[in-house]
Amino acid sequence: MSDGDQDFTEHRISSAVRYRGRMLEVREDEVRLPDGNQARREYVVHPGAAVILPIFDDWSILLERQFRYPVGRHFYELPAGKLEAGEPHLETAKRELLEETGYEAAEWVRLCSLHPCIGYSDEVVEVFVARGLTYSARHLDDEEFLETLVVPLDEALEWIRTGRITDVKAQMALFWADRLRSGWPLGQ
Repeated sequence: MSDGDQDFTEHRISSAVRYRGRMLEVREDEVRLPDGNQARREYVVHPGAAVILPIFDDWSILLERQFRYPVGRHFYELPAGKLEAGEPHLETAKRELLEETGYEAAEWVRLCSLHPCIGYSDEVVEVFVARGLTYSARHLDDEEFLETLVVPLDEALEWIRTGRITDVKAQMALFWADRLRSGWPLGQ
């Protein structure tokens, strides 16, 4: 076991954009390794995202079901979305909750940060708990199709166990919800 004092930092020598799209870009960097050798690193640059854990007073959770093209199937997820340029994570969370579900929350608390793909992306996802939910009106984006459903927390946890919920962001947040329900304090 290491004491954590060793420095394995890699240092960028050069960087090139290999693809730039509307949502992300792919870079290829040449780096200097800790031993002095050089290597190539390919990775996705992502603007970041916010995930919302909407919890009703009875510990039911507001979930979404939508089709995800890269894997060709429907998924059960939590409301989420990518940051717009210069937009703070909390504002993204509030915007996405309203747009995708039609709900607004009276209480917002940052729960945690997730780095979902550290081997090939710089994406950071901030997770927020939303409480005091009231329905207003839903405003889906033009290319967005999804349904919302309210599921008791215990049932959502069972969906993880049986493989019905496989989205890692949803799994992590739902496990957090279970801990919060049993008394873990919110906030850092």
